[in-house]
Amino acid sequence: MQINEEQFKKFILDGGLVSKTDFEDAIKIAETKKQKISNVLLSEGKISETDLKKTEAFVLGIPFINLIEQKIDVAVLSLIPEPIARNYNIVSYKKSENSLEVAMLDVDDLPVIDFIKKRSGLKILPRLTDAASIRSVLVQYRQSLTAEFQDIIQKESTALNISSEDENKNDLSAQAGGDKIEKSESELKDLAEDLPVVKIVDSLIFHAILQNASDIHIEPGESELTVRYRIDGILHDAMVLDKNAGSGITARIKVLSNLKLDEKRLPQDGRFKIEQNGEKISFRVSTLPTFFGEKTVIRILKENAHGFSLEILGFHGEGLERIHNSLKQKTGMILATGPTGSGKTTTLYTMLDILNRPEVNISTVEDPIEYQMPRVNQTQVKPEIGLTFANGLRSLLRQDPDIVMVGEIRDGETASLAINASLTGHLVLSTIHTNSASGAIPRLIDMGVEPFLITATVKTIIAQRLVRKLTAKKEKYFLSSIELENLGKIVDLGRTLDFLKAEKILGVKDIWEKVPFYKPVKSAESEDGYAGRVGIHEVLTVTQTIREMILKGVSQDEIEIQAKKEGMMTMLEDGVFQAVLGQISLEEIFRVVSE
Repeated sequence: MQINEEQFKKFILDGGLVSKTDFEDAIKIAETKKQKISNVLLSEGKISETDLKKTEAFVLGIPFINLIEQKIDVAVLSLIPEPIARNYNIVSYKKSENSLEVAMLDVDDLPVIDFIKKRSGLKILPRLTDAASIRSVLVQYRQSLTAEFQDIIQKESTALNISSEDENKNDLSAQAGGDKIEKSESELKDLAEDLPVVKIVDSLIFHAILQNASDIHIEPGESELTVRYRIDGILHDAMVLDKNAGSGITARIKVLSNLKLDEKRLPQDGRFKIEQNGEKISFRVSTLPTFFGEKTVIRILKENAHGFSLEILGFHGEGLERIHNSLKQKTGMILATGPTGSGKTTTLYTMLDILNRPEVNISTVEDPIEYQMPRVNQTQVKPEIGLTFANGLRSLLRQDPDIVMVGEIRDGETASLAINASLTGHLVLSTIHTNSASGAIPRLIDMGVEPFLITATVKTIIAQRLVRKLTAKKEKYFLSSIELENLGKIVDLGRTLDFLKAEKILGVKDIWEKVPFYKPVKSAESEDGYAGRVGIHEVLTVTQTIREMILKGVSQDEIEIQAKKEGMMTMLEDGVFQAVLGQISLEEIFRVVSE
């Protein structure tokens, strides 16, 4: 089913979904990048996915299906296996005697339709839907599998408990003698390869991937082992196991990540990879001795994640223009700042994707390599053999790069090398841990970088946080005069209103009393009313005025005041801006950003 481009254009323009200028620009980009016009409109943030899919469905003459909040019978849902549903964005939702209605994002995916037809023996009726509907249905897979995983884990941990009774007896007798009997490395290895332990660890990892978790925390307590998943930046209790299961689970993870099994007194770091349903996933492992045993944290990184754009990450307006202007520079530094887990690296990768052209040589030094990028030379830091950020950067500068990305500036040596690289004809992208854009200046000075070198190299500083997005089901409300007064003590509402009017989100005569905000509502798609995350940002351009202030040694607060005078939107203001768009709640902004 091919979409008639002329019909598509007519419906898009007649419906006022995209301006004629934006559509013409999208055609040029589509021709250059050899992509579909619809994909360009979506990636450039010119149209919402739901509006796009409804238009495509109308042009094709097939129904558009909204599956959010729709409960699907488990027997019908299971006609398409969960890995197929997730990887190919297709779900079955309605079955008749001879046919099966399937909702999908790409109705031209004939091989997968043919696969499901052969598997089910039914006539397949494709329907278009959007990603939010697919996500909502995938949650139902998760809910149906949760009970199964719990059964496996409880059954296998019971088996572990039985096998550990002898160990407990040994511990008691050892305590009577004064010493606890520690397992040897060979005994720990045998335990790690024990079938119940392997099943538990496989289930924990698979369950975490299924829930789109970014981290797994395995925490020993006095009498139990707690497993928690970090989903959309928030830790959730996943399950509680008997404490005796802890040593086997930790040993299994150590075997996978090539760590020393018998070393329990010192922290260890390792990594391992798996391939699941054609998707490569890396795991970064950290163990830490605690009072009740070793705590293990596993960071989950999907290597072939792609499809980001600056607009999708949450950039807009003047901030977006400033970044695009900085990416046109041939030399200098662009810094992304924020705490761990604030999306800095994703922002850098998205900028690299924009810069990634055949005529330039891009090299990176990273720890770890989170996403693999074609045509980019990526180097993994290995401190244990002397390959640090500083040594790696020093070596890759001999490789004739045009653009350099340093995963993180952690020390004075790396900072000095990055500064020198930008002075000698390279565009350098990196991250640094500070709370605000203006805070990057004193941080670099604290690392030993001279102020005159900062003014000569640093062009743009981006500060960011990740906030949870509201689901489609949300509650509209308006702020009272008292609530507006309290909000005005934290955020400059006058400036924010001006930004909203400048980007034509609000009309010139709109006032705060008439502006709707939104609260989360629990639904089948999300237990807390949130799904996914988006960034809130502030983008500081180092202008001539700010350079002079840096040379004079003024405080970061004074630099921020000047940046605001020059049009910088702060993170709090950007948060309120996106709350007006209905993407996030005010409560979520204040959870992640302080004054």
